Amino acid sequence: MISEYLENIKKQFESYKEVADKTISQLTEKDLYWKYDEESNDIACIMMHMSENMLSRWTDFFYSDGEKSWRDRDQEFTTQDLSYDELIEQWEKGWNCLYTALNTINESNFHKPILIRNKEVKLIESITRQIAHYPYHIGQIAFIGKMILKEKWKSPSIPKGKSKEYIQSEFEKNSK
Repeated sequence: MISEYLENIKKQFESYKEVADKTISQLTEKDLYWKYDEESNDIACIMMHMSENMLSRWTDFFYSDGEKSWRDRDQEFTTQDLSYDELIEQWEKGWNCLYTALNTINESNFHKPILIRNKEVKLIESITRQIAHYPYHIGQIAFIGKMILKEKWKSPSIPKGKSKEYIQSEFEKNSK
């Protein structure tokens, strides 16, 4: 049951990342720094926040607190000074850390508690927290991308008005 759960979690994270990646790939470096207004976050900040969160939560998660002393959360929400390639590199670094950590979880350590902000939590609580946190920000990335691209937007999931075609293609694909 634990291995089935973990496989499902990995697939969920991968599907969320795919939506973000498909959005980001449509954007330029300038687009990643576009803000609706001064109170808004740009995509670059969201990418950095997610990456730093993953690195903090999932590095040595069985042996050290998930809120690392080296993390500067406030800095994540300031204007980044990274190129497109540097942002992508940082983004992938966070995701790779998450996937590496998930691959270390198994039947023997699944019930081992971990620390987050000096509070002992169940591993499943931490996973659930992140499975809710990351898609929240990925939705922001997709929405901002859609605002920037307008009519050039290519939906990273089911395009608006194309549900029937999508469902039909899934039925055809799964009947083979």
